[in-house]
Amino acid sequence: MRVHPLFAVALILSAFTGHLLLLLSAALAALEHELAHALAARRMGFSLNKIVLMPYGAVISGDIRGISPLQEIWVCLAGPLANAVTALGFAALWWLFPETYPYTDVAAQVSLSLFLVNLLPAFPLDGGRILRVLLRPVGERRAAVLCRIPTFVTAAAIAGYFVFTCCVLQPDLSALFFAALLFAGGFGGGNYVRLAFAPKDFSRGIEEKRIALSAEKTAGDAMRYLREDKYLVFELFENGEFSGELTEEELLKILRQGEYSRPLKNCLSF
Repeated sequence: MRVHPLFAVALILSAFTGHLLLLLSAALAALEHELAHALAARRMGFSLNKIVLMPYGAVISGDIRGISPLQEIWVCLAGPLANAVTALGFAALWWLFPETYPYTDVAAQVSLSLFLVNLLPAFPLDGGRILRVLLRPVGERRAAVLCRIPTFVTAAAIAGYFVFTCCVLQPDLSALFFAALLFAGGFGGGNYVRLAFAPKDFSRGIEEKRIALSAEKTAGDAMRYLREDKYLVFELFENGEFSGELTEEELLKILRQGEYSRPLKNCLSF
């Protein structure tokens, strides 16, 4: 994780303009959002290896090649759902302790805004990523082109709102920056990176952990149990009966071959 120099500039400017609390709340909500993506991806055997804190939020990068469509949708939803849970948590806090409202209303509004905005079907927002996954059956390139339509429409609408604020209200520069972000996002987006499973060091010993798992599960499903500080042995069961053991080395061998959808019962060596 790193902080972009422009964020430091925005931090200083916000301190002089009275928007410091808003910027800090937005930064924390954005970090929560991206870390939720990272946690969801890690549970599926992927790693989001780089988070950059920007003036308009946070961005995450990597490579999602090899992830299934359903897994990608869950990773995309994890960020907005984390913000939604936080907003609901603040609402519950106000119900129990109404006196906390003046100190938490900004943070709650930011979390709710991130939840709603990220569900817009515009790339690179999470809603746009989900739309791209759903359109993938028509082809990756065609899906990318089709996603540009709602992305550019949304960007144009937000840019129109900026023009409106210039004519009637105080100019909303955040709307202009957001429209520019969406316009640029129509031509690309961030990635994820595949986990690198380094060989374990057995010189000082390592704890063995045994996992009972259905033999119908795939090698990709078993990835979520891998941990750096434990050595795993999978006890596989089929129709309620023990069918064999699968060691961590055997599982990793299958994963390195890219056979994520291979059933664990077909990974057993007899």
